[in-house]
Amino acid sequence: MGVLMSKKHQVEKVQKCTSVVSAFQEGVKERAPSTTNQEGGSKEEREGPTEALPPPNLEEKEDAEHREADSKAGPSGTSQQAATSAPTRDECKVNQEAWNRLRDGKGVEPEDLDKTGHQLTPTAFVRPKRDANVDQPMEIALGQREQPVNDEMCEVCEVWTADDLFPCRTCTRVFHDGCLSEMGYLRPELLQEMRETAHTATGWSCYYCDNVNLLLTEEEMYSLMETFKQCKIIPESCLVSDELLQYRHFVSKQLFEKDLSDEQEEEVLAQFAALDPEKRGQIEWSDFLYHESLEVLKKFRTENSLVRLLSAKERDHVRSVFMGLDLDKDSVVTGAETRWAQQSWFQKLSKESQSCNVSISHVGPISDSSPASSSSERSTQKDDRPVSWDDFLRESAIYILAARPNSSAMHIRLPL
Repeated sequence: MGVLMSKKHQVEKVQKCTSVVSAFQEGVKERAPSTTNQEGGSKEEREGPTEALPPPNLEEKEDAEHREADSKAGPSGTSQQAATSAPTRDECKVNQEAWNRLRDGKGVEPEDLDKTGHQLTPTAFVRPKRDANVDQPMEIALGQREQPVNDEMCEVCEVWTADDLFPCRTCTRVFHDGCLSEMGYLRPELLQEMRETAHTATGWSCYYCDNVNLLLTEEEMYSLMETFKQCKIIPESCLVSDELLQYRHFVSKQLFEKDLSDEQEEEVLAQFAALDPEKRGQIEWSDFLYHESLEVLKKFRTENSLVRLLSAKERDHVRSVFMGLDLDKDSVVTGAETRWAQQSWFQKLSKESQSCNVSISHVGPISDSSPASSSSERSTQKDDRPVSWDDFLRESAIYILAARPNSSAMHIRLPL
């Protein structure tokens, strides 16, 4: 009993000093093999329960366990499984965070941003809700321009500084480049691109309008996320052509209970090429997400509901394009001219032509030439069906929405 009490006092003294604890633990480890061989394990019975020993450091305990497992199982045994289990858990955590960002319509969580010297916090996105009359036709007069006026104050800091504000080509919001940098929404190269294009005919879409995934309701987004999960699509990762084909086959089986035909596979590969304009052999996650979001809108929304998603700037832009095509002023154009106009939404202006005067609204990516020009090119197409102003607007709505992102990728490819 006296031996146990003395041991207990020694342990209490050892626990008061970290350096002594480390020395004590190292001494115990060095004497353990020889003591076990000489006394045959009887020492533990004489000295009392092991709880009297000071608890080892957690990291040293894990190291000792790993070394012991390596000595018993060898390099191909359980030690490798233990070593790989931790990264797997970390990957699962990262993937779950990515799924949450995808659900909320965020690219990066605010706490994950580089906050060195940053004071501003990104605002939360709110997904829309479908109204009861969303599928009803919307009266949009051809000859009555809306001419929306940009906001006077920065969307972020709500301060007016005149020429230092950069407008969005889709909505009426304006921003300071410094505020966008502080929020972490734009990388330095994208910030410079915004400075160069925001006041040109090409224009620039703000982070609200650029992310067309935010047009989906919560129910539509949940359905899309479930499809991604079932097809093992990892958020925020790039995709190669085989992965896009595999995903499309899965969606076809889910919706139509059949595989893609050879022609449909060619269409998928053509869409992949449209999403990869730089020919890198892979598509960015944001481009893939925007494409799939637009596909959801195209398949499950009516044309009337898509027209209601257009902003006042976009409606004015469509008016200008249609009036430029309607040379005889009878409020009717041809199907070939409609197809040409749909292609024009995705054609970016070159830097050399950005300084030129353009006769139509500067909203959205437009063609290098005026809508009234290139008549010989349009006349070679065979679609002569008459298209009224209302039909023109409904048929073009999905392509106008697809032209919102600043990316050079074509997120909705025109049918062949």
